[in-house]
Amino acid sequence: MTRARRALLGAALGAVAVIVAACGGQGQESGGGQGGARLTLVAYSTPQEAYKEKLIPAFQKTPEGRGVQVDQSYGASGEQSRAVESGLPSDVLALSLEPDITRLEEPGLIEPGWKEDEHDGFVTRSVVVFATRPGNPRNIKTWEDLTKPGLEVITPNPFTSGGAKWNVMAAYGSQLEQGKSEQEATQFLERLLANVPVQDKSARESLQTFTGGKGDVLLAYENEAITAKSKGEELDYVIPDETIQIENPVAVTKESANKEKAGQFVDFLRSESGQRIFAEAGYRPVVDSVEDPERFPEPESLFKIGDVGGWSEVNDKFFDPEKGVFAEINRKKGVPVD
Repeated sequence: MTRARRALLGAALGAVAVIVAACGGQGQESGGGQGGARLTLVAYSTPQEAYKEKLIPAFQKTPEGRGVQVDQSYGASGEQSRAVESGLPSDVLALSLEPDITRLEEPGLIEPGWKEDEHDGFVTRSVVVFATRPGNPRNIKTWEDLTKPGLEVITPNPFTSGGAKWNVMAAYGSQLEQGKSEQEATQFLERLLANVPVQDKSARESLQTFTGGKGDVLLAYENEAITAKSKGEELDYVIPDETIQIENPVAVTKESANKEKAGQFVDFLRSESGQRIFAEAGYRPVVDSVEDPERFPEPESLFKIGDVGGWSEVNDKFFDPEKGVFAEINRKKGVPVD
């Protein structure tokens, strides 16, 4: 068995273990009546509380969701995608990046037209923010502040974490928005990453690292910072003038044994009720009627992944483990790429 195959199998088995743990081995964790349909949600790490504590129980109170049991698996977006490819059972995928779902089209796990809807396949939005210690003692306001000597920046590893890819592209794109060249933007990334002491596997692990006391600033989803504050974590956050619009996809798997119920669950997530729950958890809604400009102010310069080349170009240029920009920076730092 090759090293790559062992890694994929390990990820799948690990994710299965997470499902068993999340369900108490019998599915009671998700609630709902007995005898109904059973779904498996495979998701990235940051919306775990929103799904587990609010969205799934709310769905189960609807006529469509009554009696439906929802097993849950959470982890780094890239690892979850690879685990599904390796055989992890799933009905609904809610991942951090569009490519983490699109890549499953080729092996026949996702229908090619999964994103042909009024929401372009997305279920939530967010932006990249700077989470700081209470009161922002290092006075961090701009991207350039993150390159100050001696400052520690916490952000996860983009080879496993979708959140990390958003962070990197937010940093890179912020420079282009300021009129810098692509070369200058890449040089900025190198200066920024020189201040990153550790690269965790997922955005959730990086949050735990930061709330555990390490680092001066955390690059994070806005919703992650909002949720952490609401749970009593001691942090503040700053929305930089230039930042990227995060768009998180959702899809029903092609081999789902309960496609109708899986589709109804996705419909609920995009309903006004579902979107309000997401908004309460700090996510920017994809439904116009639920938008709240006062709570979610638009940054001065908000750009999208398409403005920096789109995911196909970005993944090749920045995140290819052999020749990508990020891999080269890590090699210079002496950080293993894999």
